[in-house]
Amino acid sequence: MPSKKAVVLLSGGLDSATALYIARAKGYQCHCLVFDYGQRHRREIQAAKKLARKTGSTCQVIRIALPWRGSSLLESKRKLPKTRGSLTAGQIPDTYVPGRNIIFLSFAFSCAEARADGAVFIGAHSQDYSGYPDCRPEFYRAFRKVISTGTKAGLQHKDIKIMAPLLYKTKAQIIRLGHKLGVPFELTWSCYKGGRSPCGKCDSCYYRAKGFKEAGLKDR
Repeated sequence: MPSKKAVVLLSGGLDSATALYIARAKGYQCHCLVFDYGQRHRREIQAAKKLARKTGSTCQVIRIALPWRGSSLLESKRKLPKTRGSLTAGQIPDTYVPGRNIIFLSFAFSCAEARADGAVFIGAHSQDYSGYPDCRPEFYRAFRKVISTGTKAGLQHKDIKIMAPLLYKTKAQIIRLGHKLGVPFELTWSCYKGGRSPCGKCDSCYYRAKGFKEAGLKDR
């Protein structure tokens, strides 16, 4: 049995699933936090629960409300972008949820500190998703400072590590790594629209398909 403990932010997508399997491979006993934050559908939440069960990890669904909206992932009347290919440098995709990773990480570190866990894992990566400001290396460097100065654990020099093992990897590299670790990609969900099957047209579906093609692997 793993002797180390970690909180894993698990969305149900292939990136967070790979982060979970990395944590397990490193010997961590994982407690998964899954957020129900008013997103368009619950398919990713269902996927996250299945992944947690598959790995024998505990799982907790956190329900929060973001009533100010501000994202096409939160407002069903807003049209989802098909791809980011039309974005110019510096533009933020309409699927960006204001402060989402800041909020999720704050919950995760509160949970980890209360449980006396040694690490928090997140599946963020800066290559394909560089349009999101909270998926960039400089954000995680800054957040480490926040945790070391703003928590009891940090002040007592019992720092909780923030682990973003996919940060510098492309989607194809993540898929190859996940395949090597035995991630059941068939259980993951990426499509922004939900439904019985992926739409194949939204931004997330586009990058997933592109990643599998570049990795030389078949999806599902």
